[in-house]
Amino acid sequence: MPGQLYVISGPSGVGKSTIIKILRERVDGLGYSISHTSRRPRPGERNGVEYHFVNPETFEGMIEKGAFVEWARVYDHFYGTAFTSLEDQVNRDLDVLLDLDPQGGGRIREAFPGSILIFILPPSPQALEERLRGRATEDEGVIRARLEKARREIRECLHYDYLIFNLDLGRAVTEAASIITADRCRKVRQLPKLEKTFDLCPR
Repeated sequence: MPGQLYVISGPSGVGKSTIIKILRERVDGLGYSISHTSRRPRPGERNGVEYHFVNPETFEGMIEKGAFVEWARVYDHFYGTAFTSLEDQVNRDLDVLLDLDPQGGGRIREAFPGSILIFILPPSPQALEERLRGRATEDEGVIRARLEKARREIRECLHYDYLIFNLDLGRAVTEAASIITADRCRKVRQLPKLEKTFDLCPR
């Protein structure tokens, strides 16, 4: 069964990274596409784990070489998904999780029309603001910019296949896992196994 791409998007502070981390621990056969970025690592982040951290010049060189299936500039930093990150895992029949903004999600859908797009929503605008301020890692200007960007991104959820409200982390993870399970059971994905297992030729 060939690998599938699952794009998970949502505004900053909604819990995407945590949901993806738990999904990778609980759901078998899931790979994760590690994006490239030109920003500096945050405390605790490791190169090749959360992101591939490169300098802006290296990133721009990769753009010129056509190395990215999608890329964007966000808050003065580059983010992108390299073709090699996807091909390596899909070729090993792994389903791949991608943590992307709506712009990146749209580009993945263009390149891979069969991909599944999942949008994570906060319980309310107030709850999202509380989460962002609770991080205590960014100044007021950055927080306000993230909140404004969140408002724009949430409008893009109408272009997604599935919407999950992250009122409760456990429930949000269960819903995301259920989407993956249901997709894996679709006839189009099970057909190769079906034809290999059973003789379906009329007699």
